[in-house]
Amino acid sequence: MEEIGSFLKKQIAEFHVKPIVYRCGKVARVGDGVVRVTGLPDRLYGELLEFESGAYGMALDLEEDGVGAVLMDNADTVNVGDTVKGTGVVAEAPIGDTLIGRVIDPIGRPLDGEPLTVKSYLPCENPAPKIMERRPVDKPLETGILAIDSMIPIGRGQRELIIGDRQTGKTSIALDTIINQKNSDVICVYCAIGQKASNIAGIIETLKKTGAMEYSLVVAATASDSPAMQYLAPYAACAVAEGFMKDGKDVLVVYDDLSKHAVAYRTMSLLLHRPPGREAFPGDVFYLHSRLLERSACMSEEFGGGSITALPIIETMGGNISAYIPTNVISITDGQIYLETELFHSGVRPAVNTGLSVSRVGRAAQHKAMRKMSGTLRIELSQFREMAVFTRFGSDVDESTKKMLNRGQTLTELLKQPKSKPYTLFEEVALLSAYRGGVFENIAESEIKNCADTMLCYLHDNCASIENAVNVSGDLTDEDAERLKESLNHFKESYSNGEHQ
Repeated sequence: MEEIGSFLKKQIAEFHVKPIVYRCGKVARVGDGVVRVTGLPDRLYGELLEFESGAYGMALDLEEDGVGAVLMDNADTVNVGDTVKGTGVVAEAPIGDTLIGRVIDPIGRPLDGEPLTVKSYLPCENPAPKIMERRPVDKPLETGILAIDSMIPIGRGQRELIIGDRQTGKTSIALDTIINQKNSDVICVYCAIGQKASNIAGIIETLKKTGAMEYSLVVAATASDSPAMQYLAPYAACAVAEGFMKDGKDVLVVYDDLSKHAVAYRTMSLLLHRPPGREAFPGDVFYLHSRLLERSACMSEEFGGGSITALPIIETMGGNISAYIPTNVISITDGQIYLETELFHSGVRPAVNTGLSVSRVGRAAQHKAMRKMSGTLRIELSQFREMAVFTRFGSDVDESTKKMLNRGQTLTELLKQPKSKPYTLFEEVALLSAYRGGVFENIAESEIKNCADTMLCYLHDNCASIENAVNVSGDLTDEDAERLKESLNHFKESYSNGEHQ
C-alpha cells in the first residue's frame, strides 16, 4: 500500500496543467443543410464540428479562410453568427459483437428502440488493406441461388456488383444470399442508403422471420435523412465489417444501393459549390466508390485471415449499363450479376442474364462438386437463347436443334427459384446432375418444377449420407456420384410410372 501511495504522490507532484487553446469559428452562411464557417483553422477532412445549438456537421471543404461543412441533422437550429468548434475526431462507427441483431444509423445510434453498449469505434474512412496483406480469393460464398452458384460464383473477399433496372429483384438476391449464410460462419451487414423507411422495415422483418438477424446487422440512412448521413452510411457499414474482419471473421456487406449514394454525394457537392462534371457529378465521384469497395479483401493468415465480401447494388435506367455510375462501379468490382427486365416479366426469376453477367474470381473459389457439374451450363444456355430467337419466326427445325431447345427450356425452368428459398450445395449439385442425366426428359415444361421438388424430397430420404458428405466437404467423389446417378435413375423410372406424382 505504501508503494502505491508514494507512486501516486509522485505522479501528482509531477503533474502540470497545460493550457489548451480552443479556436472557435463563426457560421458565415447556412442553407440547404450546408454551412460555411470562417475562422476555424487546422481542421481534419471529415472531422465532426459541434455547433452552438448542439447540432453536428462534417467538414468536407478545407479552405484558407474557412471550412465548408454539411449538417448531419437538426439543420433548423443552426443560424448565422453561431459559434462552431472542432471536436478533433472524424466520424466513427461502433464495432463489436454487441451490434449483431441490431439496427443502427451511420453514426452508431440505435434505431430499434433498445440501448446500445459499445466499447470500441473505428473511423468510417479507413485506408484499404495493402496488396501484401491480402491473399487470393479461394473460398466460396454460397448464395443458395442455383443460377449464380453454378455460372457466376462468388468467393469470400470478392466484390460482385448486382445491377439492373428498378423492380427486377436486386435486393431479393442480396437478401437470399444473407439468408443462405445461416449455417455458415459469415456475419452479414446490410446497408440501406436513401430508401423509404417502410422498405427498410420490410427487409428487417424478412431477416427476422428467416432467423437471419441472429448473425446480421443493419446500417440504415433513410430517404428522410440528410445527404450527409446517406453519404456516410456505406463507409460506416464497411468500418463495422472491418471490426469483424480484424478478428479473423468472414463478413458479407450489401450496399443497397450505390446509385442513391452517388446522388447524395452529388447533392452535397453542388451545395458546397464544387465544380460539376459529367451528369453534374463532381470530378471525384469515381474515388467515392473505389475507396469504399477496395476495402473489401481476403486477408492473409498473418493479418487475421478474415475477409469482407461486398455486394454493391446499382440501379440502371432503361437497361443502360453504359451510364456514368454503372460503368464506374463495373470497372471497380470483380464482376457483375446483370438482372434483365424482360426476363423478369417473362417469369424467369431470378432474372439473371447469364450473357452479360460475369465473375472474374469465383471459378477459382467454386466448390469442386459444383465445378464438375456446371462446366458447360453457360454455353448451353446462351446457345438455347440464341436459337430460340430464330425459332420465333416459325421456321422448321431439325431433330438436334429441337433437342437443344428442349434441354434449354428444361434448364431455364430449373434455374427459376422462389424468393427466400435458397438451395443447399447438395440440392444444387443434385439438380444439375439430374439435368445432365436426362431425368427431366419427356416431362412437360409446366411439370418440371414440381418434378424437381419431388426429386429433392426423394433424395433427402434416400441419399442422406451423400448429402452430408457433399455439404461438409464441398466435393462429390466418383463413388458418391455413381450412387447419386443410380438414385436419380431409380427416381426417373418410378416417376414415369406415376409413383411420385
